[in-house]
Amino acid sequence: MNEEIRSEEDQSESSAYRTLARAKVLSEALPYMRRFNGQTIVIKYGGHAMGDPELARLFAQDMVLLKQVGMNPIVVHGGGPQIGQMLKQLNIQSEFVDGLRVTDQQTIDVVEMVLAGKINKEIVSNINAAGGIGVGLCGKDAHLITARKLTRTKRDPESNIEKVLDLGFVGEPEKVNPHVLDCFINTDIIPVISPIGVGEDGQTYNINADTAAGAIAKAVGARRLYMLTDVKGILDKDKNLVRDADTDHINAMIADGTIQGGMIPKTETCMDAVENGVEAAVIVDGRAPHAVLLELFTERGAGTMIRGS
Repeated sequence: MNEEIRSEEDQSESSAYRTLARAKVLSEALPYMRRFNGQTIVIKYGGHAMGDPELARLFAQDMVLLKQVGMNPIVVHGGGPQIGQMLKQLNIQSEFVDGLRVTDQQTIDVVEMVLAGKINKEIVSNINAAGGIGVGLCGKDAHLITARKLTRTKRDPESNIEKVLDLGFVGEPEKVNPHVLDCFINTDIIPVISPIGVGEDGQTYNINADTAAGAIAKAVGARRLYMLTDVKGILDKDKNLVRDADTDHINAMIADGTIQGGMIPKTETCMDAVENGVEAAVIVDGRAPHAVLLELFTERGAGTMIRGS
């Protein structure tokens, strides 16, 4: 009998501790909520965070919470793995050059179908299920993203001659129309954008989601740009997380090989954003539940924050 009483007391103490911990978290978050009230933040959503159903559900809840506490979240999503799966199902061969998918007319049709259709509407549905109001857009809507053909060159190691690479209908943002997104600022609507752009001639272009998110963040004057990835952030040579860095620090880490591979274009997008009006860009681990909330609303934060020099 005494053991049962002690067990109940332990459970009561445990419950009280959890309640106190929640209250502490909310108390810590309050100054940050005030600081970012009315501010626009752009979140590039992709990687494992988008592929895991539970993380996808939690991400949608977090976006609704941000809207409810007075922020203006704009979600820009990728979808490379899902595009690859659909191309495989349709028996369409896919080729990559320097990490970019070579996109012919047949492929761009699939890319648009997957990004602006299936993935975009799944994210919108998750936001709506979490009690929010999500609206799906792509760069074609109201001339949101005007794109141009992306050009890349590659130097032949033997002849030392630079060759222009034809990536097909791969584009980069030429102009972003911020007025389309201004319409949602004083509403309950959360815009969800797929990185499909349109050229002056009406041609559809596939745009890297990181690049699209950076261009949108600059155009709307976002307070923050968040890049959800499958790594903790930027690591130093000893594999420790770099929590804060300015653009000079990042450039030095690229030059000495500390930052390499796919992290280079991601950090370059972040630096471009902070050099063009965005207060800070953050590379954060999307595999961690509530990653954006932890970065926004806690003193310690999460991931790597990049600021201007």
